[in-house]
Amino acid sequence: MNDHSATANVLPGSVATTTADRKTRWAALFVIVLGTFIVFGATYANPGLLHDAAHDSRHAMGFPCH
Repeated sequence: MNDHSATANVLPGSVATTTADRKTRWAALFVIVLGTFIVFGATYANPGLLHDAAHDSRHAMGFPCH
């Protein structure tokens, strides 16, 4: 008698594969959106505005910057 568990043979389209695929797709989508925001947001933003935002963030976290 063969006593194999059902999880040993995961077939494509099963719940385990679908869940992993969904997580991978969400992660890829997140990276694409974040990357697009960084490239276009940092490229077209006013440099003074970026400096002020970083400056205020450092002070809010308690780090001295000058």
